[in-house]
Amino acid sequence: MEFLNGLQPHHDLTYSDVFMVPSRSSVGSRLSVDLSTRDGTGTTIPIVVANMTAVAGRRMAETVARRGGIAVIPQDIPIDVVADVVKWVKERDLIHDTPLTLTPHDTVGEALRLLPKRAHGAVIVVDWDNRPVGVVTEADCEGVDMYTQLSQVMSSELLTLPTGLEPRVAFDRLHEGRHRLAPIVDGEGRLVGILTRTGALRATLYRPAIDAGGRLRVGAAVGVNGDVAARARDLLDAGIDCLVVDTAHGHQDKMISALRAVKALDPAVPVAAGNVVTAAGVRDLVDAGADILKVGVGPGAMCTTRMMTGVGRPQFSAVLECSTEARRLGRHVWADGGVRHPRDVALALAAGAANVMIGSWFAGTYESPGDTRTDADGRRYKENFGMASARAVRLRTAEDSAFERARKALFEEGISTSRMYLDPRRPSVEDQIDAIVAGLRSSCTYAGATTLEEFHERAVVGIQGSSGYAEGMPLHQSW
Repeated sequence: MEFLNGLQPHHDLTYSDVFMVPSRSSVGSRLSVDLSTRDGTGTTIPIVVANMTAVAGRRMAETVARRGGIAVIPQDIPIDVVADVVKWVKERDLIHDTPLTLTPHDTVGEALRLLPKRAHGAVIVVDWDNRPVGVVTEADCEGVDMYTQLSQVMSSELLTLPTGLEPRVAFDRLHEGRHRLAPIVDGEGRLVGILTRTGALRATLYRPAIDAGGRLRVGAAVGVNGDVAARARDLLDAGIDCLVVDTAHGHQDKMISALRAVKALDPAVPVAAGNVVTAAGVRDLVDAGADILKVGVGPGAMCTTRMMTGVGRPQFSAVLECSTEARRLGRHVWADGGVRHPRDVALALAAGAANVMIGSWFAGTYESPGDTRTDADGRRYKENFGMASARAVRLRTAEDSAFERARKALFEEGISTSRMYLDPRRPSVEDQIDAIVAGLRSSCTYAGATTLEEFHERAVVGIQGSSGYAEGMPLHQSW
């Protein structure tokens, strides 16, 4: 990456402070761009779901890995639960989604509680042998008593598709039958999945992030306190594909000790560590064994660190400096935090990041762990909270004494509750990934790049003021 006209900035920059100018390009199609990364995580799109309790759960991990990214399970989840999540994710199919199921005797109220859990918007009604007998959508439940049995509202006109069908063929059958979705069944007619027309299309546009055994990838985090080596060993035994050693201030002795303890286990997966924002932090963590450096202090939507402490750094400059040093040392960087639009993801990668970590942006989607709620205006949202907030500290210190929990709860650097509204047009994490990937592919074509490495090499970035940033925003109504 180089700055426009060779100018070097005299102050640190955020993503909003910069823009990319187009270069001569021979890339004929955005689909010619390869978005896979080289950091050892196996991602085919440069997206990592942040290890936040309100964001990264099993549904998120499954869905994102199917589209080529990877989710990191948070450090405050009990190890037996993490092991169960990892096993569950790795048993998921690479093409079709996991269905929501009820029986004909279950009620409309039970269906309405399940429907917001997945983006396909349907509950498959099955008999006692797990064979599909009907489909229920939210529209079927409108104006119906909550205690009405599903047998009275379900649609029994089913198109079922056999497992193993090519996505293009599945799409054609759905299109010809004028069906939005279909249950996937095995050779004996038992339900194994669900596929929508959009899901079939996506299966032709994305490559899942899979391990050597052809199973979906998933990562997990460990903190720097307690028996780090024991926790890391348990996570590795559970079959994770990436281990993240995580603390808000990564450039400290505890992190270095934790990293050395983890590397002493000789893990066969990449080890990410952070967070840092300087070249010195990169060097020290690489020396302790980090393969990937997590970069970002204070840019997250749930983080109050900068306002509480004055500590942090504008994210674009932090990523640029840290990735330059990491590349010199043969390592990689994840840009963690501060992305609000697809442009920010592209700019982080232009600055040299191998992957971009996304948290709060994905909190307001069907796939995040929380329950969907509705405000007084009828807008749907999910609760989100920062991992340094008092709420997160309470969860993380549940085994401490009441006195210790009370002491730690006095100090927080994060928001304990925030509403993340579901975008009516893009309520699924897959919808958000579509927007990010479309924007990133176009960015690469503007730079004349067919890979992320070429994108970093060819990107030309300029500096702008607030009016320049505002000029680039679309108008949703006339001026």
